[in-house]
Amino acid sequence: MSVNGFEDILNDPFAQYLQLSAKIGGDVAQQADFVKKAFKAQLEFIKLASTSSQPAQAQLATLLKPTSDQISAIQEYREKHRTSPFFNHLSAISESIPALGWVCVAPTPGPHVKEMNDAGQFYTNRVLKEWKEKNATHVEWARSWVSTLTELQKYIKQHHTTGLVWSGISAPPSGPAGGAPPPPPPPVLPPVGDLSLGAGGEDDGRSALFAQINQGEDITKSLKRVTADMQTHKNPGLRTGPAPFKAPTASVKPVAKPVESKPPVFTRDGKKWLIEYQKNNTGLVVEGAEMNNVVYVFRCENSTITVKGKINSIFLDSCKKCSVVFDSLVSSIEFVNCQSVQMQVLGHVPTISIDKTDGCQMYLSEESKKVEIVSSKSSEMNVLLPKGTAGDYTEHPIPEQFKTTISGNGLSTICVESLG
Repeated sequence: MSVNGFEDILNDPFAQYLQLSAKIGGDVAQQADFVKKAFKAQLEFIKLASTSSQPAQAQLATLLKPTSDQISAIQEYREKHRTSPFFNHLSAISESIPALGWVCVAPTPGPHVKEMNDAGQFYTNRVLKEWKEKNATHVEWARSWVSTLTELQKYIKQHHTTGLVWSGISAPPSGPAGGAPPPPPPPVLPPVGDLSLGAGGEDDGRSALFAQINQGEDITKSLKRVTADMQTHKNPGLRTGPAPFKAPTASVKPVAKPVESKPPVFTRDGKKWLIEYQKNNTGLVVEGAEMNNVVYVFRCENSTITVKGKINSIFLDSCKKCSVVFDSLVSSIEFVNCQSVQMQVLGHVPTISIDKTDGCQMYLSEESKKVEIVSSKSSEMNVLLPKGTAGDYTEHPIPEQFKTTISGNGLSTICVESLG
C-alpha cells in the first residue's frame, strides 16, 4: 500500500508537473529531468523499505545517495542559471526539493514536507503573479508542483506518520537497488534520551518518592541536628572557602571561512546587464539600456549602480552596502539575501520585492507613491516619501511584527507598531 500510494502521486500531480515543464521548455524542462530522477530514486527507496529491515546508518547513507545527488544537481542548476528568464521557476523547485528528505525525519516527516513546500511558495507566488495575465501554462505549472508536495504530505500522514516504515522482512542490499532513493534532510535534532529512573523505570522511582513523602512527621527523624560549632554566624572560620572559579582568559576563536574572491564583472549579455563581484566602486553606470533589458547585480559590496533610461527590471542578489539609483522600471526591483542596501527611483516603479534582506532604504518619487511593496523574512525596511519640493523626505518603517488572533473559524492578523 505504501508503494502504491507513492505511485499514485507520480501518476497524477507529478506527471502533470512534468508535462507542463516540457511544454514550457528551456531551463524549466531541463531542471524537471533532475526532479524526475529524484522522485524515481525515492520510489525505489520506498520499495526497498517495504521489503527490508532498517539498515545501519552507514549503509543508509549509501542507499540515499542517488536521490541526494539529484537534489544537489537541482540546486546547482538553479545557481548556474540565475540570469534565466525562468529563475523564479527554478528557485521554486530548488527551495522545496529538500522535502524528499522526509525519509530521514522522525517523528514528524509530514511537517517537514510542509515546511519545504512553504519555502518554495515564495517563488511559486511570483510565477503566478508574473504569468497569470500572460500564459496560463505557467500558472498551472506552479499549482501542479504545490499540489505534488501537498499530496506527498498526505501520503506520509497515511503511511509513514512518525517516520519511514521498514518492513523488517529481510536485510537491504549493500548498494542502491534498481535506480534509487532520497537525500539526507536538513539537520535534525537528536532524540531526547531515556528519562526513566534507573532499572526500575519511572513507576518504581515515583513509588519511592511518594513513600518518602508519606512518612508524615517521621520524615524529620532522619535529619541531623546542627550544633553551635557548625553555625557560620557563631564560627567565623567556617565562612572561608576556596577561591571562586575564574574562567580562563584565553579563548579559542573559530577559524573564519575564506571569502570567495572573483574578478569583478560589468558586461552586457543580450538583454541582460551583469554586474558581479564589484567592491568599493561608486561609478557603475548602465547607459543605453532598452525597455526589455534586465540588470542583475550579484555579490557586490560598497558600490553604487546608476541605471539611466527606462528598463524592465533590476535584481540585487547577495549584495552588501550597495545603492542603486534608476529612472523608471516596467516591472520591478528585487532584493534577495542582501544587507544594508538602498534604492532611489527618480521616475516610476510598480513593484518592490524584498526577501531575506536586513536593512533596506527605499527613496520614492512622487510618481511612485502607488508602488506595491512585497516583503518576506526581512528586517529594518524603511520607505522614504518626498515631502514638499525642497528634497526632504519623511521616513516610514515597514512593519516586522504581527499579532494573530482567532476570529470565528479563521485567523485575524494585524501589524504591531513599535513603541521604541
